[in-house]
Amino acid sequence: MFSTIKQAFKVKDIRIKIFFTLLILVIYRIGCYVPVPGINTDVFSNAIESNTFLELMNSVTGGALAQGTLFALGIGPYINASIIIQLLCVGIPSLERLSKQGEEGKKKIALITRIITLVLAIIQSLGIILAFGVAQDANSIENTIFLFLKPDSGWTKALVWTFMTIIYTSGAMVVMWLGERITEHGVGNGISMVIFIGIISTAGLAIINEFKSAFTNGFHMMHIWYVIIFIAVTIVLFTLITWVDLAERKITVQYAKQLKGRKMYGGQSTVIPMKITGNGVMPLIFAFAIISLPDLIMSMVPAWNGAAQAYQEWFSGGNGPLYWLYVIVLCLLIFAFAFFYSQIQFNPEDVSRSIQQNGGFIAGIRPGRPTAAYLKKINNRITLFGAIFLSLVAFIPTMILGYVLPQNGTPLLNAFSTTGILIVVSVALEIEKQLQAQLMMKTYKGFL
Repeated sequence: MFSTIKQAFKVKDIRIKIFFTLLILVIYRIGCYVPVPGINTDVFSNAIESNTFLELMNSVTGGALAQGTLFALGIGPYINASIIIQLLCVGIPSLERLSKQGEEGKKKIALITRIITLVLAIIQSLGIILAFGVAQDANSIENTIFLFLKPDSGWTKALVWTFMTIIYTSGAMVVMWLGERITEHGVGNGISMVIFIGIISTAGLAIINEFKSAFTNGFHMMHIWYVIIFIAVTIVLFTLITWVDLAERKITVQYAKQLKGRKMYGGQSTVIPMKITGNGVMPLIFAFAIISLPDLIMSMVPAWNGAAQAYQEWFSGGNGPLYWLYVIVLCLLIFAFAFFYSQIQFNPEDVSRSIQQNGGFIAGIRPGRPTAAYLKKINNRITLFGAIFLSLVAFIPTMILGYVLPQNGTPLLNAFSTTGILIVVSVALEIEKQLQAQLMMKTYKGFL
């Protein structure tokens, strides 16, 4: 990867794209530190970190959500809108036809995605503000989310919440716009780059805080050792995940020779690559969202705060008596969403039909339905191993870091979330592919 980046910097056009991407990412990170007036960051941070799913979203935003800054929502609304559009394109024929209409269809789909992003940003802003604004202690100004609201402020709360909703919705739309600018004028995959830099920033801040702790009230060498152990374990985990992420099953497809006019076509062989982690991190995100939904709903209702606390202590907490049930339910959800998302992304009937129409066949398999059944069987097996891998990733990194690092609250334990590790590896590999593709394009252009 480093050699690819080195070669990319030698090409002027690609170098300009890289610097433009870095500039946009710097602007995004600055926005993550722009404070919103009147927010009690300590109370807001405690409210966010008490929920598993919101803590995951906080790591994706690089800590902006917990601080209640301008870009608190980050790229989350756009990601949710993209997922919704993908699901609707499968279930609604008109959207499916629109997605297959080339560049014009993509523009219309992008417009619909932006509209849904705006709606979701408003809903998420209202949900977070109303939930934690109402749930806090109304009898103490120090324990409320909004510092300039008195307990008996009455109708002014509506104005304050409206103002906060506009601020956070605007921030989410600006982040979406920045990601699209990276896609158009930068290296590419702007949305993934925004997520990537958020997760890396979370880990970087945790390491910096650990170094600060080493020099607070004298020198403490143990904090330096914590950082060294954390980096070593992270490198090992990244290596193993990269090894699995690059693994794929290649199905060889032979194409028969065809005589058209005076020319001979076909007679070649290609492969259908089927990756073990073809579903990416979507099953993990869906599973964490579903299993954290009861906690999120209960935390929104002040009368249910006791139930929410019991849910965290007994069920979702790492040391709760029912944590084994939490593990089982989460693994079942990961398996269910892995197979569901696999059915959406890979259609054996369409692939079989395309192979047959182009005069291709899989050795030893008859064209048509037998080929579709064969591809479906292989896809189910690969999805099974992918689901097992995702289930291990959901718990093993946290268990390893929790074992080698102290249990008394070092910030490094929460530096990388379970999905964060997968996202970082996937985006890093995708960036390398993008740079290699652009280098290859420049090579062919110079040759012609």
